[in-house]
Amino acid sequence: MFIRTDPQKPSLRKRVSEAEWETRVELAACYRLAAAYRMTDMIYTHISARVPGTDNHFLINAYGMLFDEITASSLVTVTLDGAIVEDETGLGINHAGYVIHSAVHGARHDVGCVMHSHAGAGLAVAAQKEGLLPLTQHAMRFTGCLSYHDYEGIALELDERARLIRDLGSNNAMILRNHGLLTCGPRIRDAFDLMYYLDCACRAQVAAMAGGAKLIIPPPEVAKKVAAQFQREGRKAPDTGWAALLRQLDRTDPSYRN
Repeated sequence: MFIRTDPQKPSLRKRVSEAEWETRVELAACYRLAAAYRMTDMIYTHISARVPGTDNHFLINAYGMLFDEITASSLVTVTLDGAIVEDETGLGINHAGYVIHSAVHGARHDVGCVMHSHAGAGLAVAAQKEGLLPLTQHAMRFTGCLSYHDYEGIALELDERARLIRDLGSNNAMILRNHGLLTCGPRIRDAFDLMYYLDCACRAQVAAMAGGAKLIIPPPEVAKKVAAQFQREGRKAPDTGWAALLRQLDRTDPSYRN
């Protein structure tokens, strides 16, 4: 219902490269999975992916579609300068999304995907002075590789991009204080894997603190050990897990591929 068709114009799939189409399909899948795991804020958050073979084009959601409506064809191509190259929906994009995602894609050439969330538990931990605590295995995964960015208001001003990048540094996960969560990675599956477990860690922290019982904080050396274990070479879980998630989507609603 969102795609405007022109019988005189070739379909988007025929106009883009095979590599870009595959990226579109995977990014649409990521949106559907975020919806399935309740990591959404109606139309107001965003996930982006760099267009293969380019340094200055990325894909992001049209501003007005829920995550469970996103398809490969509905994703908008935008340049780092904010020019819209392809938009089959005519809806345009969220400017705050452009500011955040263009910052990361413009500065971090190792990053292929950026994911931003306003999910409830992430918001709660983003409002806590101590940030993420090493209470669970999921949380300890982020020991020594989690950044923080202080809240400056809705991300509408371009000069905030420099501070976002400064605070993110070389890490692939960041808590935007009083705002939400951000993850990134070389591939879409990498960014999703980090966001899923960062969200899990935040939910566990909120639940544990709400219980009122005294918390068990493992020693720092244990937390560092866990982080190193997750970063070990040869770990295949993000790939096999992603394949399983795509099978799940294909069983329930494969329309994300359209």
